[in-house]
Amino acid sequence: MKRLIQKGLMFGNLIPVVSPVLVDRYNRALERLTGKRTALADFHVDISGYSPEIGDELGDDLYLNHQGVNRQFILLTTEQKTAPLLNAKFSTSRGILRQFIEANEAQLFALTARDAVAGELVNSVYAMTTPARLLDIGTVTIEADTTDGAVASADRLGGLIDRFMSETSAWYDDVLIAQMIGLAKDTGDITRNPVALTAQTYEQRNFWTAHFGGVYLFRDVDAPAAIAMGDAQAVAGVTETVISGANRSAIAQFLKLNDLVEPIVEARGIDSAAILRQKMDFIVADVAAGLGEDLTRATRRDLRRLGQRHFDKLPAEWQGLADLVRWAEDGGPWPRIDSEHPAYFYTLRARPHEDADLVNMLLAELAPKDVRQLFICHKEAFYAAYMDWPDAKKAYVAEFLATEYQVDKAGTRDALFGHEAPMEDPAGSGPQPDLVERVGPWGAVRRL
Repeated sequence: MKRLIQKGLMFGNLIPVVSPVLVDRYNRALERLTGKRTALADFHVDISGYSPEIGDELGDDLYLNHQGVNRQFILLTTEQKTAPLLNAKFSTSRGILRQFIEANEAQLFALTARDAVAGELVNSVYAMTTPARLLDIGTVTIEADTTDGAVASADRLGGLIDRFMSETSAWYDDVLIAQMIGLAKDTGDITRNPVALTAQTYEQRNFWTAHFGGVYLFRDVDAPAAIAMGDAQAVAGVTETVISGANRSAIAQFLKLNDLVEPIVEARGIDSAAILRQKMDFIVADVAAGLGEDLTRATRRDLRRLGQRHFDKLPAEWQGLADLVRWAEDGGPWPRIDSEHPAYFYTLRARPHEDADLVNMLLAELAPKDVRQLFICHKEAFYAAYMDWPDAKKAYVAEFLATEYQVDKAGTRDALFGHEAPMEDPAGSGPQPDLVERVGPWGAVRRL
């Protein structure tokens, strides 16, 4: 993993904490949440304030995420909103934290200028003891305050001010006035500078969880289901339909029934053939590395040569993608790729909808040899897979991601997963001459 860390592919974009003042604030918040402190003079934190260095020091990577539920957080700066979330147990956690920071950015900026803000993503589940507990997670509410309770104090002061303004005898209530003055020393003038965080509750209907071997729970769709990447029997009863991650046909049917995916060759505004060819290169690299080939600084031309040399060893995933590229670019025969074909999920991406990231995450896990998509969409699965790769593949993938992806993350994501607005067909116009009305596993597709 050292190679990934050096290239910024692991623990990248973390926020450095080097100031003694910030370290002291972090320790106050950490002690308030967990009863622990760190002896480190500097470290890095993610969006939730989790530090891999402190996790190593304490021997507990879940020191801010006990039992893997109700994640706690420590905010030292609003800049944390750009950081990743490490050791994620739910796919929605980072998005919720970022929404909270952005919705309260001005208030959090003022609060973190003098203290750390500590809080928790709260739901009704405190331990994931049984799979049925997943159904109890419907909403997540964020509770947060500074370590000295400035937000709670401001709330109490606001209530006292309301009493003072509404009760005619309040002018003569020395106790009330003394309480107001005492609280105002800590909060400042809340009438001019309100100290309040917007209470927000976030829906968590469709999500992935690392619990029980990895489960994708889709409740807010036409045909609800849970897709279990581990033991499907272990999560039986979570929903009426539980699909094993090994049941490719059932997963494909679920995605089709809910209209969650589209074929890459049918997507508008992208170079689908180039995307498919890159997937083929990744598969060649996987085969070549397993055969002991040196992939140091391997170019696309080098991979093409390796593919020719080891053509007889290239798997069905590569063969299926090659047939599809041949059809798209050269007018070759239409490839018959059904859901049982190993290449099937490599040919899909999420349709534009609010759960597109979750669907792309699922597709990445179903097509793990596309290392770029796996890294972008499912880092936990990427890091787990990386551990078992030959060193030649580790070096190739790390170099590729550092030079091809890191330099333009937004552009790459848009090229792979962005969606172009559909064009309106003129009224009364018939089908275009290049539209091939063949209904295969991807539906009707357009020849490039």
